[in-house]
Amino acid sequence: MMDITREVEILLVEDNPDDVELTQHALRAGKLCNSIHVTRDGEEALDFLFCRGLHADRSFDRPVQLVLLDLKLPKVDGLEVLRTLKNDPRTRRIPVIILTSSREEKDLITGYDLGANGYAQKPVDFDEFREAVRQLGLYWLVVNIPPPPLHGEK
Repeated sequence: MMDITREVEILLVEDNPDDVELTQHALRAGKLCNSIHVTRDGEEALDFLFCRGLHADRSFDRPVQLVLLDLKLPKVDGLEVLRTLKNDPRTRRIPVIILTSSREEKDLITGYDLGANGYAQKPVDFDEFREAVRQLGLYWLVVNIPPPPLHGEK
């Protein structure tokens, strides 16, 4: 169950402005999180998650509760972001949901092989997209019981 005393933060890694707006709207309408951080390419997402570069003021003590990750990103693609995230003990427990328009089976298989916690295809229809995001947020932020945070684990 979600700890209601803690601010719920999501990282949305998406380069399409329309999809960013739709996703933010769906999450806010469902009152599923306090803060949605948006990064528009894979490099910025890694900087955010690893508290470096423009995001050096962030701390590993307060990781996001969920990453919604597009696959087709500039600079560093989504699968590489996922690989890097899941290979580091400081970030491997953060749930990552691939939210993509890709219909390629190889992306689905590779995503799960790299440690994705879920894979959702973006519906083309506005209302279906909004509902899909709402349901993803509801499950991962309210229903799902996350593992305890890492303490002193390297």
